[in-house]
Amino acid sequence: MSGIGKQKASTLEKSLGKGKPEVNIATFALLFSEIVQYCQNRVHTVPELQKKLSELGQSVGCHMLDVIFLREKGYKREVKLLNMLIFIKSSFWKIVFGKEADKLEQANDDDRTYYIIEKEPLVNKFISVPRDKGSLNCAAFTAGILEAVLNGANFPAKVTVHWHKGTTFMIKFDESVIARDKMVDSR
Repeated sequence: MSGIGKQKASTLEKSLGKGKPEVNIATFALLFSEIVQYCQNRVHTVPELQKKLSELGQSVGCHMLDVIFLREKGYKREVKLLNMLIFIKSSFWKIVFGKEADKLEQANDDDRTYYIIEKEPLVNKFISVPRDKGSLNCAAFTAGILEAVLNGANFPAKVTVHWHKGTTFMIKFDESVIARDKMVDSR
């Protein structure tokens, strides 16, 4: 009995890895295509399908942040908006997708809006979109993950996915995040 307890403890304490995927890409592709089919059979429109994928992504994302902070000793919770976005673009993206996101940009006209740009997201790589669902972007799943991570880290935001420069995740932060960030900067 004590051997089992020790084995479970060591499994839980195992590092997530530094950008090296632990799941075979073919296995991931098969599993994700099944998730898309499951969602597709329960909705009637592309926006409903993307919403369903986003909701599933949120249930994944709400646990990811805590797992990363618990298992990886070098990470600390960020309190500044830009630091959090850089953490997501680099460290978080590497842990989840095996590489950094391609770009992080801020909207010119709105200090609440940021964009993470990924030319070819892993979740879109192995999905063939039927003609009647041509606007479907399965990266809505990733948008759900990002939204849950940001909300869990106390950076309330809404994340949507768009076809622009590949796939663009538009992050619209709550006004309270911007106000808090300005207050932290003034100290």
